[in-house]
Amino acid sequence: MRKSTDAILTSHAGSLPRPDSLIEANHQRETGKADEATFQKSLTAAVDDVVRRQVAAGITVPGDGEYGKSMGSKVNYRAWWSYSFSRLSNLEVTGLGLYDFPARRSSPGNTVLSSFADRRDRQRFAAAYSDPESGVSTGPRATDWPFCIGPISYTGQAAIAADIANFKAALQANGVSEGFMTSIGPASCARIGNRHYKSDDEFVFACADAMREEYKAIIDAGLVLQIDDPAIAENFDQINPEPTAEDYRKFTMPKVEALNHALRGLPKDRIRFHLCWGSWHGPHTTDVPMRDIVDVMLKIDAGAYSFEAGNVRHEHEWAVWKDTKLPDDRLILPGVVSHATNVVEHPELVAERIGRFARLVGKERVIASTDCGLGGRVHRDIAWAKLETLAQGAAIASKQL
Repeated sequence: MRKSTDAILTSHAGSLPRPDSLIEANHQRETGKADEATFQKSLTAAVDDVVRRQVAAGITVPGDGEYGKSMGSKVNYRAWWSYSFSRLSNLEVTGLGLYDFPARRSSPGNTVLSSFADRRDRQRFAAAYSDPESGVSTGPRATDWPFCIGPISYTGQAAIAADIANFKAALQANGVSEGFMTSIGPASCARIGNRHYKSDDEFVFACADAMREEYKAIIDAGLVLQIDDPAIAENFDQINPEPTAEDYRKFTMPKVEALNHALRGLPKDRIRFHLCWGSWHGPHTTDVPMRDIVDVMLKIDAGAYSFEAGNVRHEHEWAVWKDTKLPDDRLILPGVVSHATNVVEHPELVAERIGRFARLVGKERVIASTDCGLGGRVHRDIAWAKLETLAQGAAIASKQL
C-alpha cells in the first residue's frame, strides 16, 4: 500500500452511489428490454466514470464503488454483503426475511448471536425504528434471505474476474497506480442462516475457506484487498443479553482466527481491514467501545485498519491511540467524514481530525478515509461533496503537519 511523507493520502470505505445510467441499465436488463452484454457495457463505463470522479475529487487511492457487486441481478447499496450470495454454493432461499430469523438468547459461557430484529439498540428505540418519519432506518426490509444447506464453496470466479477487469481498465485509463477492492469477511459472510454446519464457528471457517479464493484473486491482480467484516464489532449489538467485554472478545477471537486462516500467506502490506458498527442510521447506543475491541482488531493480519472516527458516536475514540501501540509496519485509515449525517464536514474540521491521529501514530501512517460506504446512506451529490471536503481537509492537514 502507498505511503507518503509529503502529503496525507485519501481513500474511502468502498460503496459509492450508483449513477442513474447504471440503475436504468439494470432495470432494462431485469425487464428483458436489454441483454446481459448491454448491461455489462454500462457497468464498464460506470466503473470508469466512478474512478474518474474520485480522481477529480482528490481521492488518491480509489475503489470501484462496489458497482460490480450485486445480489442476483439487483444493483443496491447492500451489495457489500449480499453480492456473496450469488458467489457461493449450497445456499437456498427459504422465504424468510433478514428480520424474520428467530431470536436466540445467550447464557453464561454460551455467547451466541441473536437475530437482527432482536438487536439491543433496536429494542431500546423500537418506536423510532418503526416510525417512517423518524429518520431512523436500517434501509429497505430484506426478504428471501438464504440459508446454507450443504458444504459451501466459491463459485464467483467469472464475477470477480469481470470486476477486476473493469476496475483495472478504469485505473489505467485514469492514470491511477493503486486502487482497492472490497470483499466480505468470513464472520459477516456467515450471518446468513446455517442448516448444515455443526456450529457457528465451523460455518465461519467454511466461509473463510470459500472467500479466500476471492481474496487471492484481488491480490493476484495487483490490487489492494479490503476486507469488510463489520461483524467483528457490530455483533456486540446482536447478542442478548449484553455480554461483558471479556466474553465478547472470547466470542470474537474465533472469527478473527478464521479471517487470518483465509489470509494465510497473502502479503499483509496489500491488505486493509474495515471495522465498523453498522452503517444504518440509528442511535447506536449499544455499540461496543473501540477501547474494548481495538486489541482484537490489531490481531487481524492486515497492513492497515479502516474504522469509524467521524460520526458523533465514535469521534471521541481517537484518544484510544494514546494508549494503543500501532505496530510499526501498519497504517490506519480513520473515517474523518461520515456517512451518518447529511451535513458536509468543513475542510478545517477534517484537517483537525486527521491531525489528531497523525500526531499519535505518525503522519506517514495515516490515510484519510470515510466512516463507512457512502452509497445508499447519503444523497449522491452529498456523497461526492464529502469526498471533495475529505481531500481538501487532507491538503490542509498536509501543510499543517
